[in-house]
Amino acid sequence: MGFADEVLQSTDTSNVKLKRERDSAVKELLNIKELLEHANRALFVVEATENSSLEPPIWLSPEVPKQKAATLVVMLSDTHFDEVVLPEEVEGLNAYNREIAVMRLEQWAKNVVKMARHYLAGMKYDGCVLILGGDIFSGDIHEELAQTNEDTMIGSLLFWSEQIASAINLLSTEFGKVHVASVVGNHGRTTRKPRAKMRAKTNFDWLLAKMLERHFSKDKRVTFTVPEGSDAFVSIYGHGQLITHGDQTNGGSGIGGIYPPIMRLRARKAQRFLATGQNFETLWMGHWHQYLPSPSLVVNGSMKGVDEYAFISNFGYEVPQQAFAIVTPEHGITLQAPIFCRDRKREGW
Repeated sequence: MGFADEVLQSTDTSNVKLKRERDSAVKELLNIKELLEHANRALFVVEATENSSLEPPIWLSPEVPKQKAATLVVMLSDTHFDEVVLPEEVEGLNAYNREIAVMRLEQWAKNVVKMARHYLAGMKYDGCVLILGGDIFSGDIHEELAQTNEDTMIGSLLFWSEQIASAINLLSTEFGKVHVASVVGNHGRTTRKPRAKMRAKTNFDWLLAKMLERHFSKDKRVTFTVPEGSDAFVSIYGHGQLITHGDQTNGGSGIGGIYPPIMRLRARKAQRFLATGQNFETLWMGHWHQYLPSPSLVVNGSMKGVDEYAFISNFGYEVPQQAFAIVTPEHGITLQAPIFCRDRKREGW
């Protein structure tokens, strides 16, 4: 290679290097310009914000709405009246006997009125629907219950029919009208095994409802739905309410809890109703001793609270409570809340 070729090659290499440096400088300059534009925009926003003043619109408090129709729905189930629960057998989580149960029933009735009249002040009620959802009595179908209950089933029936009648009197005095809808549970049955035929008429829950119906037969404020089947249907402003006890299914102890069996139960009942040209919006049930409210399904809690069976079965803990709801013509179930029944200080344990 001659001297001229070497000079030419060296010049080409230098040109390539200079082009790379130029391209890099141009790219860096573009990046700087972009960053400068971002900074200018941010500075503009800051300056505009500092120079501006907020002028929020004035929102006035809503006017007091006109009173509209509403119906109160309260549930009384799984009271297990005359069962005895000893605190020392459930690590002090609960106590229950006839004396305590009377206190809890009274507390329930007073808290229903307190919730409806004071917590929901200004609402006008067309009346009250009282759902007797079964397992009102502890029953004597199990040997241990027959040995430890406060009274025989006949004695329990006579005593508690008077107490519940007092609660109905309070509700009818306060809300003008009371419609009692009753279904039977599994603890009040007179047979050792659950049955399908004559299910209601062989159950003390049904007999209690019929005694109450006879007692209030001359009181036009109080009406009854006491079916001889397992379910009761009540329509409130055209919104169908189906009531059952909830023992018509199995399971509920797995990782999914009670939801799989109760949702299957609701789906099957809805399918049966649709097949007969009927429909309901909400299914009300007891049995599970867990308060689970929703617009389509209401599972009631228990007035009794945790007992020895629930304790050794490692079921979840829940304070004694019962379901409460407001139904309106426009929306059906509009508001739900628990009614707490326990006053531990007064109960003295």
